[in-house]
Amino acid sequence: MKNFKEKPMGEAPLMKVSDKNIVLFHPHIPKNASKYVTETLNTRWIGQGPKVDLFEKQFTEKFAKDFVSLSCGSGTDALHLSYLLAGLKEGDEVIAPLFTCTATNIALLYLGVKIKFADVQKETLNIDPKHVKKLVNNKTKAIVCVHYGGLPCDMDELQSIADEFKIPIIEDAAHALGAMYKGKHIGSISDFTMFSFQAIKNLTTGDGGMVTYKDKNGLYEKGKRLRWFGIDRSAKQGGIWENDIKEIGYKYQMNDISAAIGLASLEEFDQTMTYRKELFALYEELLSGIDGLSFVGGGFKDREHGAWMCTVLVDRRKDLLNKLRANNIESAQVHYRNDRYSIFGGRKVFENMDIVEDKYLVSPLHTKMSLEDVKIVCKVIKSGW
Repeated sequence: MKNFKEKPMGEAPLMKVSDKNIVLFHPHIPKNASKYVTETLNTRWIGQGPKVDLFEKQFTEKFAKDFVSLSCGSGTDALHLSYLLAGLKEGDEVIAPLFTCTATNIALLYLGVKIKFADVQKETLNIDPKHVKKLVNNKTKAIVCVHYGGLPCDMDELQSIADEFKIPIIEDAAHALGAMYKGKHIGSISDFTMFSFQAIKNLTTGDGGMVTYKDKNGLYEKGKRLRWFGIDRSAKQGGIWENDIKEIGYKYQMNDISAAIGLASLEEFDQTMTYRKELFALYEELLSGIDGLSFVGGGFKDREHGAWMCTVLVDRRKDLLNKLRANNIESAQVHYRNDRYSIFGGRKVFENMDIVEDKYLVSPLHTKMSLEDVKIVCKVIKSGW
């Protein structure tokens, strides 16, 4: 059994952006962002206004037809809002991924929800439906999944479980804007899907988030109230608000400055994604057949990878990280199993996660890279570590 008292590998410091360094992440700022932000700064609205409405409308048309979309100030805001709209409350049990950004599960802690962690699939690092099936019971109120790196989870298997127990699926798609599962955009499949527009995501608004969901029983209007203190903002602006708050809301709305960047990002999103997928595909091609290394997220025919992160599983991970860094290439783990953190109650045994925990490593992938940069990274890896 693994020695859980073993000190984990510390993180290496961030590398500086320079001509010689290939950094892990870099924001993609669309060409019209400055223009649209400047135009916004010269209007009446720099907070939540018409640009937010337009961004939500265009986002829905592109990624979530037949659903509704609500933008927020961050992906974490959007997660919390998703959980509220799903009706989760203190004492409920929810199955959630062990391996994810902590935001996925911290938002559940806000609500006093009992989290039941599900193990990963060794080959994808996504949530394992087989373990979900073992965990689910009549107390389970929702299943949360994360599309690691941009690879969609096994949604049919998860949906089958959710249907059997009549519970919603909440997708954390922070990595997966632009990904598709069996011909459908992520964002147009489950009851609730959350996206992140944090600085280094495929689409950025500086920071921000979005929830797409099915508008059942007035949930769209409820979502708008909850992200604005519980107030019916349209009624208030129209002078017909009854001046009472009946729901505990938050200040979770997006502003027009962020939405202006988002609108510019949507204009060139297809071009951006095409390029990111080219980088990802080249990584997959060049990193095949290497002893002691396997590529995560490639080879699927029924789903399209969102190409946010490129991850490999390697023996002697720290040696490879150091080899890359010695060649001016930044890499890191980025995310960690959540049960390592005290707030989640301490570590437990998870068969698959225990196997891959010391193996996964993320390589650079962003629009400031060239195809030649990918070749350089792969050449260094192929030279051994």
